[in-house]
Amino acid sequence: MATIITPNPKRLPDQTKHDTSQEVEPVTHQLRSAVIISGGEGVRLRPITTDLPKGLVKVAGKPLLQWVIEWLRDSGITDLAIGVAYLKQKIIDYFGDGSRYGVHIKYSVHTVEGGTSEGFRLAIQRHMKDETFLALNGDQITDLKIPRMVTQHEKGNPLVTIAVVHPRLPFGLVLADKAGYCRGFLEKPILENIVCSSGVYVFQRNILPYLPKSGDVERTTFPLLAKRRKMRVYMHNGMFVTVNSLRELEEANETLKAVTK
Repeated sequence: MATIITPNPKRLPDQTKHDTSQEVEPVTHQLRSAVIISGGEGVRLRPITTDLPKGLVKVAGKPLLQWVIEWLRDSGITDLAIGVAYLKQKIIDYFGDGSRYGVHIKYSVHTVEGGTSEGFRLAIQRHMKDETFLALNGDQITDLKIPRMVTQHEKGNPLVTIAVVHPRLPFGLVLADKAGYCRGFLEKPILENIVCSSGVYVFQRNILPYLPKSGDVERTTFPLLAKRRKMRVYMHNGMFVTVNSLRELEEANETLKAVTK
């Protein structure tokens, strides 16, 4: 996931604008399992990730992957398959079988070069028995309401529903008039008319034939499914923090400290 998204710390989960598309509806299928990919090298987080896997990089005093695991647990998802590659044993040793966090974890080893497609494919083949489950990159922290996303998924007949967010521009804007005078500044605005992937998905197990041996699912699998109208979109307007670079790590620390006060 190459998107840079950091929310405004002032927009806490209970302060987001009212979104009628996310009203609570009856959920007929409560997810209980998830596949998490946590195998990348975290190159943009070096030197921190020189000898530490990205999932163990601390954000507001807690490993990134622990934030993800606890969010899933609190959402009722306790059967987890974690795809690991880079410095995989450190993640396995840290989280173990997951019992310390109230979940059950199985691990699926893939190669760094195989990317998210190999990671998802192998983890699903080895450990996923449910027909419908959550799938995600393990480098985001969010308050996304999974039951609402599942409700959206069940409205059609997709293989995937992808959660999308409004990105925040990583730099400020200079506002100018037609005469060439500066009229002011806009600091890192949220792009309300643009959406991008959050790296959180609902999968059907029969997505497997569409997962190639290597590559990034958002460049290989998803464009194909979109053409075949096998993908739905779920809009998330709440908190969403990515940790893909040293700058994002610094911003994530500040955001999470504000949220957890």
